[in-house]
Amino acid sequence: MRDAVIGRPVLWTAGDAAAAVGGDGGLPGHETAVGGAGGLGPWQATGVSIDSRTVTPGDLFVALRGPSFDGHDFVARAFAAGAVAALVSRQPPGLTASDGALLMVPDTLTALADLGRAARARSRARVIAVTGSVGKTGVKEALATCLAGQGATYATAGNLNNHWGVPLSLSRLPASCRFAVFELGMNHAGEIGPLARLVRPDVGVITTIEPAHMEFFASLAAVADAKAELFEGMTASGIAVLNRDNGQFERLAAAARFRGIGAIRGFGGHPGAEARVLECAMDADGSVVVAEIRGEPVTYRVSLPGRHWVINSLAVLLAAEAAGADLSTAAGCLGHLAPVRGRGSRRRFPLTQGSFTLIDESYNASPAAMVAAFQVLAQTDPESHGRRIAVLGDMLELGEQADAFHAGLAGPLTAAGADLVFCCGPHSAALLPHLPAARRGGWTADSAGLAPLVAAAVRDGDVVLVKGSAGSRMARVVAALAGLAGEAGPVPAAGVPSLPAACAALVA
Repeated sequence: MRDAVIGRPVLWTAGDAAAAVGGDGGLPGHETAVGGAGGLGPWQATGVSIDSRTVTPGDLFVALRGPSFDGHDFVARAFAAGAVAALVSRQPPGLTASDGALLMVPDTLTALADLGRAARARSRARVIAVTGSVGKTGVKEALATCLAGQGATYATAGNLNNHWGVPLSLSRLPASCRFAVFELGMNHAGEIGPLARLVRPDVGVITTIEPAHMEFFASLAAVADAKAELFEGMTASGIAVLNRDNGQFERLAAAARFRGIGAIRGFGGHPGAEARVLECAMDADGSVVVAEIRGEPVTYRVSLPGRHWVINSLAVLLAAEAAGADLSTAAGCLGHLAPVRGRGSRRRFPLTQGSFTLIDESYNASPAAMVAAFQVLAQTDPESHGRRIAVLGDMLELGEQADAFHAGLAGPLTAAGADLVFCCGPHSAALLPHLPAARRGGWTADSAGLAPLVAAAVRDGDVVLVKGSAGSRMARVVAALAGLAGEAGPVPAAGVPSLPAACAALVA
């Protein structure tokens, strides 16, 4: 059955949605509430949205409450944009009986989770969940690419990985998919467990454990324990895929065994890893990798640069194989990966005289991710008399060690051959004194002040890396650099707050 929206399968009928959430549709059988333009009657939704600004025709709109807004105030806007129904806990203002159908529930966030739970229950897909301190979104996107050629594949859009994003993503899962990939994030203990119990993954991937969110954790071991909550949603038949090179591997493996998971597979360079890199040749555009995956030799190219992507690729192949995909086909797809915006995308921009290359890593940052980005900068050769320039914002949520972590970037920057370093934020100020005076490009309190400073300094042949935590708003610098070529940069959208505002940015 399909809705009038061409090419989009029906996700929810009025009856199915009401049964999932236990809501009151206003008629026997809970099939409708306020009728559509044709009067009272059943509806069917081809999508689910929590943001009235991005509603597309055929969506079911879920009116969530955030700290500074209430989605019920935007139900009329959602109907005007084409929503066929709205999940609500009270009568929204400004509606008439012909605007659209209402499904009434006591709490809309609980109901969204119920929708996700029902979608998971009816799905026959092999489900992979990905978490870890860094690399989650990239690995999730790579898995989606590698699995899509082997069957209908669904994956979390963007990084909808928290207590709103995961149930929303599950609620959008088509019943017909063969594979599904979900990203799970957290910044406090106790957050991944409930998400894992919703997703119920067949394969659980933990990319790595590194210093991140240390403001909320006493140690790396505590971070590992929080990530290991992933196993709470897995059965004994599940497969855990873990970074064999990471110092927390044994702790994670023990946590998996405690949950009854017998199949624990490692990836990395470790001799005991089930997915092991044997050789690799890296260049500015990617790597050629010779690996052994569960005893099978595999040679492939990864189209994203950096050793971290060599290791990530092993996790992708091990998880894909665990989900029942063909290994060689999946490996062939790794040569067609594209960087996610703000996570390593690369563009050349013209200048009045010449051009420069921008490596956009502006979405987020942690110490390990910074070092990986510096290695990519080192592999990228400037043209003519250009320079390697690093533009860095604060890494956030590092707690009392924040200044020390920032100062510690000086060595990796020097090793990467960074000729000039600009930075902003109170913690980044601790970095500059550890750099030679000739490499100190400048410091400002925030990215708004740094953006014009960097834009004025860029010249022909330069390679410019921009990276910082989401809260450092380094997209402002990217926008200023794009502006040198007369292009609009990725400026955050203004307007009605929705998922991003309510979540204070989705978590890592």
